[in-house]
Amino acid sequence: MRLLLIGCTGLVGRGLIPLLHEAGHQLTVVSRRSASAVGLPDRLASELQWIKADPAAASNWASSAALTQALAACDGVVNLAGEPIAEQRWTPQHLRLLESSRLETTRRLAEAMAALETPPSVLVNASAVGYFGTSANAQFEETSAPGSDFLAGLCQRWEQAAAAKPEATRLVVLRIGIVLSADGGALAKMLPVFRTGFGGPIGSGQQWMSWIERSDLCRMIQSALEQPSWSGAINAVAPEPVSMADFASGLGRCLGRPSLLPVPGPVLQLLLGDGAQVVLEGQRVGSTRLQELAFSFRYPSLDAALAAATSSSSR
Repeated sequence: MRLLLIGCTGLVGRGLIPLLHEAGHQLTVVSRRSASAVGLPDRLASELQWIKADPAAASNWASSAALTQALAACDGVVNLAGEPIAEQRWTPQHLRLLESSRLETTRRLAEAMAALETPPSVLVNASAVGYFGTSANAQFEETSAPGSDFLAGLCQRWEQAAAAKPEATRLVVLRIGIVLSADGGALAKMLPVFRTGFGGPIGSGQQWMSWIERSDLCRMIQSALEQPSWSGAINAVAPEPVSMADFASGLGRCLGRPSLLPVPGPVLQLLLGDGAQVVLEGQRVGSTRLQELAFSFRYPSLDAALAAATSSSSR
Protein backbone atom coordinates (compact mmCIF):
# COMPACT_ATOMS: atom_id res chain seq x y z
CA MET A 1 0.00 0.00 0.00
CA ARG A 2 0.97 3.64 -0.46
CA LEU A 3 0.70 5.06 3.05
CA LEU A 4 0.73 8.59 4.43
CA LEU A 5 2.01 8.72 8.02
CA ILE A 6 1.20 11.74 10.19
CA GLY A 7 2.57 12.15 13.70
CA CYS A 8 4.56 8.95 13.29
CA THR A 9 8.02 10.17 14.27
CA GLY A 10 7.68 9.72 18.03
CA LEU A 11 7.68 6.70 20.34
CA VAL A 12 5.20 4.62 18.34
CA GLY A 13 6.39 5.76 14.92
CA ARG A 14 9.97 4.70 15.59
CA GLY A 15 8.66 1.14 15.76
CA LEU A 16 5.93 1.51 13.16
CA ILE A 17 7.93 2.94 10.25
CA PRO A 18 10.44 0.03 10.09
CA LEU A 19 7.61 -2.52 10.44
CA LEU A 20 5.56 -1.07 7.57
CA HIS A 21 8.65 -0.63 5.42
CA GLU A 22 9.71 -4.24 5.93
CA ALA A 23 6.17 -5.30 4.95
CA GLY A 24 6.73 -3.69 1.55
CA HIS A 25 4.55 -0.59 1.92
CA GLN A 26 5.53 2.71 0.30
CA LEU A 27 5.75 5.34 3.03
CA THR A 28 5.38 9.11 2.97
CA VAL A 29 6.02 10.72 6.34
CA VAL A 30 4.61 14.13 7.31
CA SER A 31 6.41 15.71 10.27
CA ARG A 32 7.34 19.10 11.67
CA ARG A 33 10.82 17.66 12.18
CA SER A 34 13.36 16.81 9.51
CA ALA A 35 14.21 13.19 8.72
CA SER A 36 17.68 13.59 10.26
CA ALA A 37 16.18 14.77 13.58
CA VAL A 38 13.97 11.72 14.08
CA GLY A 39 16.69 9.14 14.66
CA LEU A 40 15.77 6.59 11.99
CA PRO A 41 18.65 4.62 10.41
CA ASP A 42 20.10 6.51 7.43
CA ARG A 43 19.42 3.67 5.02
CA LEU A 44 15.76 3.52 6.03
CA ALA A 45 15.32 7.31 6.00
CA SER A 46 16.74 7.46 2.47
CA GLU A 47 13.96 5.16 1.22
CA LEU A 48 11.12 7.27 2.63
CA GLN A 49 9.39 10.23 1.09
CA TRP A 50 9.53 13.00 3.67
CA ILE A 51 7.37 16.11 3.83
CA LYS A 52 8.37 18.66 6.47
CA ALA A 53 5.12 20.37 7.46
CA ASP A 54 2.75 21.00 10.34
CA PRO A 55 -0.39 19.00 9.46
CA ALA A 56 -2.43 21.08 11.93
CA ALA A 57 -1.98 24.20 9.78
CA ALA A 58 -4.66 24.89 7.20
CA SER A 59 -2.15 26.75 5.05
CA ASN A 60 -0.06 23.61 4.59
CA TRP A 61 -2.94 21.57 3.18
CA ALA A 62 -3.99 24.48 0.96
CA SER A 63 -0.59 25.48 -0.36
CA SER A 64 1.68 22.43 -0.20
CA ALA A 65 1.52 20.58 -3.51
CA ALA A 66 3.64 17.77 -2.07
CA LEU A 67 1.23 17.28 0.83
CA THR A 68 -1.95 17.29 -1.22
CA GLN A 69 -0.43 15.09 -3.93
CA ALA A 70 0.77 12.57 -1.36
CA LEU A 71 -2.70 12.41 0.18
CA ALA A 72 -4.37 12.01 -3.20
CA ALA A 73 -1.98 9.23 -4.17
CA CYS A 74 -2.11 7.19 -0.98
CA ASP A 75 -4.19 4.11 -0.20
CA GLY A 76 -4.19 4.58 3.57
CA VAL A 77 -3.42 7.13 6.28
CA VAL A 78 -2.12 6.70 9.82
CA ASN A 79 -2.69 9.72 12.07
CA LEU A 80 -0.97 9.55 15.46
CA ALA A 81 -0.44 13.31 15.86
CA GLY A 82 -0.65 14.67 19.40
CA GLU A 83 1.58 16.26 22.03
CA PRO A 84 2.49 13.97 24.97
CA ILE A 85 -0.12 14.12 27.73
CA ALA A 86 1.80 13.76 31.00
CA GLU A 87 5.22 15.29 30.45
CA GLN A 88 4.68 18.78 31.90
CA ARG A 89 2.30 20.88 33.95
CA TRP A 90 -1.15 21.47 32.53
CA THR A 91 -0.96 25.23 32.15
CA PRO A 92 -3.73 26.85 30.07
CA GLN A 93 -1.24 27.19 27.22
CA HIS A 94 -0.26 23.52 27.38
CA LEU A 95 -3.90 22.42 27.49
CA ARG A 96 -4.50 24.38 24.28
CA LEU A 97 -1.50 22.63 22.73
CA LEU A 98 -2.81 19.20 23.78
CA GLU A 99 -6.09 20.05 22.05
CA SER A 100 -4.79 21.71 18.88
CA SER A 101 -2.15 19.07 18.18
CA ARG A 102 -4.90 16.45 18.04
CA LEU A 103 -8.07 18.23 16.97
CA GLU A 104 -6.74 20.66 14.37
CA THR A 105 -4.52 18.06 12.74
CA THR A 106 -7.39 15.57 12.48
CA ARG A 107 -9.90 18.17 11.29
CA ARG A 108 -7.54 19.44 8.58
CA LEU A 109 -6.83 15.89 7.49
CA ALA A 110 -10.53 14.99 7.27
CA GLU A 111 -11.24 18.17 5.29
CA ALA A 112 -8.42 17.47 2.87
CA MET A 113 -9.58 13.88 2.38
CA ALA A 114 -13.16 15.02 1.77
CA ALA A 115 -11.95 17.33 -1.00
CA LEU A 116 -10.51 14.41 -2.98
CA GLU A 117 -12.37 12.73 -5.81
CA THR A 118 -10.95 9.38 -4.69
CA PRO A 119 -10.03 9.51 -0.99
CA PRO A 120 -7.79 6.94 0.77
CA SER A 121 -9.50 3.64 1.46
CA VAL A 122 -8.59 3.54 5.16
CA LEU A 123 -7.76 5.95 7.99
CA VAL A 124 -6.21 4.63 11.19
CA ASN A 125 -6.55 7.37 13.80
CA ALA A 126 -5.22 7.43 17.33
CA SER A 127 -7.29 8.00 20.44
CA ALA A 128 -6.56 6.94 24.03
CA VAL A 129 -8.00 4.97 26.93
CA GLY A 130 -8.52 8.35 28.57
CA TYR A 131 -11.78 8.29 26.58
CA PHE A 132 -13.36 6.38 29.47
CA GLY A 133 -12.33 8.71 32.27
CA THR A 134 -10.84 7.27 35.45
CA SER A 135 -12.19 4.70 37.88
CA ALA A 136 -10.85 2.57 40.68
CA ASN A 137 -13.39 -0.21 40.18
CA ALA A 138 -15.11 -0.12 36.77
CA GLN A 139 -13.95 -2.22 33.83
CA PHE A 140 -14.29 -0.66 30.39
CA GLU A 141 -14.82 -2.23 26.97
CA GLU A 142 -15.32 -0.58 23.58
CA THR A 143 -19.05 -0.08 24.17
CA SER A 144 -18.62 1.55 27.60
CA ALA A 145 -19.79 5.13 28.04
CA PRO A 146 -17.19 7.91 27.84
CA GLY A 147 -15.99 9.75 30.91
CA SER A 148 -16.50 13.41 31.79
CA ASP A 149 -13.05 14.76 32.67
CA PHE A 150 -10.73 16.80 30.43
CA LEU A 151 -9.01 13.84 28.77
CA ALA A 152 -12.29 12.03 28.15
CA GLY A 153 -13.71 15.13 26.49
CA LEU A 154 -10.58 15.58 24.41
CA CYS A 155 -10.68 11.96 23.21
CA GLN A 156 -14.37 12.25 22.31
CA ARG A 157 -13.74 15.35 20.21
CA TRP A 158 -10.68 13.69 18.66
CA GLU A 159 -12.74 10.69 17.58
CA GLN A 160 -15.51 12.96 16.28
CA ALA A 161 -13.00 14.84 14.17
CA ALA A 162 -11.79 11.58 12.62
CA ALA A 163 -15.39 10.50 11.98
CA ALA A 164 -15.73 13.44 9.55
CA LYS A 165 -13.65 11.47 7.02
CA PRO A 166 -15.26 10.62 3.64
CA GLU A 167 -17.92 7.93 3.65
CA ALA A 168 -15.81 5.78 1.31
CA THR A 169 -12.92 5.69 3.80
CA ARG A 170 -12.90 2.89 6.37
CA LEU A 171 -12.11 4.31 9.82
CA VAL A 172 -10.26 2.50 12.60
CA VAL A 173 -9.86 4.38 15.89
CA LEU A 174 -7.32 2.85 18.27
CA ARG A 175 -7.80 3.84 21.91
CA ILE A 176 -4.22 3.37 22.99
CA GLY A 177 -3.12 2.43 26.50
CA ILE A 178 0.26 3.12 28.13
CA VAL A 179 2.84 2.15 25.50
CA LEU A 180 5.76 0.13 26.89
CA SER A 181 9.11 0.79 25.28
CA ALA A 182 12.52 1.52 26.75
CA ASP A 183 13.24 4.42 24.39
CA GLY A 184 10.37 6.70 25.35
CA GLY A 185 7.17 7.21 27.29
CA ALA A 186 6.47 6.33 30.91
CA LEU A 187 8.71 3.25 31.05
CA ALA A 188 11.78 5.15 29.83
CA LYS A 189 11.32 7.68 32.62
CA MET A 190 10.99 4.94 35.25
CA LEU A 191 13.94 2.80 34.17
CA PRO A 192 16.83 4.93 35.48
CA VAL A 193 15.23 5.18 38.93
CA PHE A 194 14.43 1.48 39.12
CA ARG A 195 17.92 0.51 37.93
CA THR A 196 19.43 2.33 40.89
CA GLY A 197 17.17 0.40 43.27
CA PHE A 198 15.05 3.40 44.28
CA GLY A 199 11.95 2.53 42.28
CA GLY A 200 8.46 1.90 43.52
CA PRO A 201 4.78 2.51 42.83
CA ILE A 202 3.52 6.02 42.16
CA GLY A 203 0.72 7.33 44.35
CA SER A 204 -1.49 4.78 46.09
CA GLY A 205 -0.32 1.94 43.85
CA GLN A 206 -3.92 0.77 43.54
CA GLN A 207 -4.69 2.66 40.31
CA TRP A 208 -5.10 0.56 37.16
CA MET A 209 -2.63 0.63 34.29
CA SER A 210 -3.94 -0.47 30.90
CA TRP A 211 -0.84 -1.00 28.80
CA ILE A 212 0.39 -2.28 25.43
CA GLU A 213 3.88 -3.31 24.35
CA ARG A 214 5.01 -1.13 21.43
CA SER A 215 5.58 -3.85 18.84
CA ASP A 216 2.10 -5.28 19.52
CA LEU A 217 0.59 -1.82 19.00
CA CYS A 218 2.50 -1.43 15.74
CA ARG A 219 1.21 -4.80 14.55
CA MET A 220 -2.32 -3.66 15.40
CA ILE A 221 -1.87 -0.59 13.22
CA GLN A 222 -0.55 -2.77 10.39
CA SER A 223 -3.55 -5.11 10.72
CA ALA A 224 -5.94 -2.15 10.77
CA LEU A 225 -4.46 -0.92 7.50
CA GLU A 226 -4.38 -4.26 5.73
CA GLN A 227 -7.51 -6.08 6.96
CA PRO A 228 -11.00 -4.81 5.98
CA SER A 229 -12.51 -6.56 9.01
CA TRP A 230 -10.93 -3.91 11.26
CA SER A 231 -13.24 -0.92 11.67
CA GLY A 232 -14.62 1.41 14.32
CA ALA A 233 -13.23 1.96 17.81
CA ILE A 234 -10.84 -0.65 19.20
CA ASN A 235 -9.17 -0.56 22.61
CA ALA A 236 -5.46 -1.01 21.90
CA VAL A 237 -4.51 -2.63 25.20
CA ALA A 238 -2.99 -5.92 26.33
CA PRO A 239 -5.38 -8.47 27.87
CA GLU A 240 -3.92 -8.16 31.38
CA PRO A 241 -4.24 -4.67 32.93
CA VAL A 242 -2.40 -4.39 36.26
CA SER A 243 -2.30 -2.15 39.30
CA MET A 244 0.52 0.37 39.62
CA ALA A 245 1.86 -1.64 42.55
CA ASP A 246 1.98 -4.82 40.45
CA PHE A 247 3.58 -2.89 37.57
CA ALA A 248 6.33 -1.56 39.86
CA SER A 249 6.86 -5.01 41.34
CA GLY A 250 7.09 -6.54 37.85
CA LEU A 251 9.58 -3.93 36.65
CA GLY A 252 11.77 -4.42 39.71
CA ARG A 253 11.65 -8.17 39.21
CA CYS A 254 12.56 -7.76 35.52
CA LEU A 255 15.58 -5.61 36.39
CA GLY A 256 16.61 -7.62 39.45
CA ARG A 257 16.16 -4.57 41.68
CA PRO A 258 13.99 -3.75 44.69
CA SER A 259 10.80 -1.81 44.03
CA LEU A 260 9.71 -0.79 47.50
CA LEU A 261 10.05 3.00 47.59
CA PRO A 262 6.76 4.63 46.61
CA VAL A 263 6.56 8.05 44.96
CA PRO A 264 3.99 10.10 46.92
CA GLY A 265 1.18 11.55 44.86
CA PRO A 266 1.78 15.12 46.10
CA VAL A 267 5.33 15.04 44.71
CA LEU A 268 4.02 14.18 41.26
CA GLN A 269 1.30 16.81 41.55
CA LEU A 270 3.96 19.38 42.39
CA LEU A 271 5.80 18.50 39.18
CA LEU A 272 2.87 18.03 36.81
CA GLY A 273 -0.07 19.84 38.39
CA ASP A 274 -3.36 18.55 36.97
CA GLY A 275 -1.37 16.41 34.52
CA ALA A 276 -0.56 14.10 37.43
CA GLN A 277 -4.11 12.79 37.07
CA VAL A 278 -2.96 10.63 34.17
CA VAL A 279 -0.58 8.72 36.45
CA LEU A 280 -2.34 8.92 39.82
CA GLU A 281 -5.75 7.83 38.51
CA GLY A 282 -6.28 5.04 36.04
CA GLN A 283 -8.79 2.86 34.31
CA ARG A 284 -9.13 -0.88 33.77
CA VAL A 285 -9.64 -1.33 30.03
CA GLY A 286 -10.15 -4.52 28.06
CA SER A 287 -10.93 -5.19 24.42
CA THR A 288 -13.79 -7.30 23.17
CA ARG A 289 -13.03 -6.23 19.62
CA LEU A 290 -9.47 -7.59 19.63
CA GLN A 291 -10.85 -10.93 20.80
CA GLU A 292 -13.42 -10.90 17.98
CA LEU A 293 -10.69 -10.05 15.46
CA ALA A 294 -8.51 -12.88 16.86
CA PHE A 295 -5.53 -10.59 17.24
CA SER A 296 -2.52 -12.57 18.45
CA PHE A 297 -0.41 -10.78 21.05
CA ARG A 298 3.29 -11.44 21.15
CA TYR A 299 3.43 -10.02 24.67
CA PRO A 300 0.10 -10.60 26.44
CA SER A 301 1.59 -10.66 29.95
CA LEU A 302 3.37 -7.82 31.75
CA ASP A 303 6.46 -9.88 32.56
CA ALA A 304 6.97 -10.81 28.91
CA ALA A 305 6.32 -7.25 27.76
CA LEU A 306 8.78 -5.74 30.24
CA ALA A 307 11.43 -8.30 29.33
CA ALA A 308 11.01 -7.47 25.64
CA ALA A 309 10.94 -3.71 26.21
CA THR A 310 14.07 -3.64 28.37
CA SER A 311 16.18 -6.35 26.75
CA SER A 312 17.85 -4.13 24.15
CA SER A 313 18.67 -1.38 26.63
CA SER A 314 19.40 -3.32 29.82
CA ARG A 315 22.63 -2.35 31.51
